[in-house]
Amino acid sequence: MARVLKATVIGIDNNAVFDPSAGSWADLRYGDATALEFPDGSFDLVYSYHVLEHIPQWQKALSEMRRVLKPGGWCFIGTPNRSRLVGYLGAEHTGMRQKLTWNYDDWRARLRGRFRNEHGAHAGFSEPELANMLRGVFPFVTSITRSYYHELYPEFRWVVETLWVGRAYRLVMPAIYFLCRKTVETG
Repeated sequence: MARVLKATVIGIDNNAVFDPSAGSWADLRYGDATALEFPDGSFDLVYSYHVLEHIPQWQKALSEMRRVLKPGGWCFIGTPNRSRLVGYLGAEHTGMRQKLTWNYDDWRARLRGRFRNEHGAHAGFSEPELANMLRGVFPFVTSITRSYYHELYPEFRWVVETLWVGRAYRLVMPAIYFLCRKTVETG
């Protein structure tokens, strides 16, 4: 984000071991998403990419994200799609054997009724579930999953569009993405 947007970036994680090369682009800090150590209205953008599903107190984390946003600020949130049939196919730096193992583990958890974040699965949320969670915190919430995949796979735009017919994307897309805004008027 720092390189592409030419922005000042502060990254937090609950693990203090960071990729050393990332430190040249961003201010990396150990922190807790449910108790952010920043004043109210500190940021124009909060970016949460495949993090929320790992936070048991996700409601608190979402409230903190909203709190640290400036009025009119934006929040981008992406998580795995819990309704997906398969996942991990686009995972970088991972071999096919590992991807198959992860999918096998997911299906085993599904069959046992344990394909939920709180059971340790990397399940994520269904699109309606995440939309409702976000609407409980942000006054403006919109899915950008479709446009995200258009940008990611421009050569397969027709495939993305075909999946949207009949809502098949809910079973096929491995992840879902939302854009939220803290309004200027109401905060």
